[in-house]
Amino acid sequence: MTDRHVPAADSACADRSVELPRVSVEFAAFCELHEPRYRSYARVWFQEPAAAHQVVRLALTELAQVWPAVLESPNPAAAAWQILRDTVTEQHALAGAERLRPDVDAEEDLAILHYVVGLATPEIADVVGVDTASITSQLRQTHRWRTTGR
Repeated sequence: MTDRHVPAADSACADRSVELPRVSVEFAAFCELHEPRYRSYARVWFQEPAAAHQVVRLALTELAQVWPAVLESPNPAAAAWQILRDTVTEQHALAGAERLRPDVDAEEDLAILHYVVGLATPEIADVVGVDTASITSQLRQTHRWRTTGR
């Protein structure tokens, strides 16, 4: 399900159909690294690749607008991930009541990234801005909770 082999020319940041505001080299590099994983996550909630692409595009556009503040934050990857999650939730709700995104918490998102999208724990840590040990621990807790109910 992952878009691990999406060429850079196909990435949302390289898409010229909707120009991002003038971006820094740092932002372009961030997009190059994270956009394929963001799109894979969005594909869980939007089955049409074009819809997932558009949602990620919206998130990256919003991120570009606040990029200097994000870079100054204690954890830029976590701030960017939150923008993506908020955009996915908002756009999914706008898609219609029959397709509402379930109320997914951060721990369930980690499980989605790992078990559905197929990211390894270091990749998840990089995407969401949390250390690998925390990701491993949270995945174990989520798995235990799902299998035992506690």
